[in-house]
Amino acid sequence: MRVITGSARGRQLVTPEGMDTRPTTDKVKEAVCSSLQFDFPEAVVLDLFAGSGQMAIEALSRGAKRAVLIDSDARAIGCIRQNIKACGFENVATVLRSEAISYLTRTNECFDIVFLDPPYRHDILAKVLPVLAEKMQPDGVIVCEHEPECKIPETILNFHLQKQKKYGKIIISVYRMDSEE
Repeated sequence: MRVITGSARGRQLVTPEGMDTRPTTDKVKEAVCSSLQFDFPEAVVLDLFAGSGQMAIEALSRGAKRAVLIDSDARAIGCIRQNIKACGFENVATVLRSEAISYLTRTNECFDIVFLDPPYRHDILAKVLPVLAEKMQPDGVIVCEHEPECKIPETILNFHLQKQKKYGKIIISVYRMDSEE
């Protein structure tokens, strides 16, 4: 696994061992990040269920101003810190060990871009999305990676499901606020 483009292009990233973390494939990461290329400059990014931190690291490499990376697993936090250091992003990345909803209810920060890739088959997205939507900038983007069986809402507060794309056994769902709101 590597950083695809930007200031940290080509840097190798480590992932936590075991089956709890499913790293996003380079193909999916490239597609998602290419679709967000104009959203990255100066964005504040949140990577919930960060795993290896690769999505936030890719965003930082492409010009995001700052990133917050959250995971509840100690092994994942160790990998994230190692990857952040390897890419030179220690000054622009905050890494926290926390449960997603717990973090969201405590933070006062609002985000421009959020990546969510929670554990499958736990219906976590349905619980996290309403809390998350309250922490978004009006022109923010929420990107969810999930299994096809996961039922997600069409609307979360003022955010609407803009597009979905299937990549093998996963689906990427993107929420944005309608421009007239």
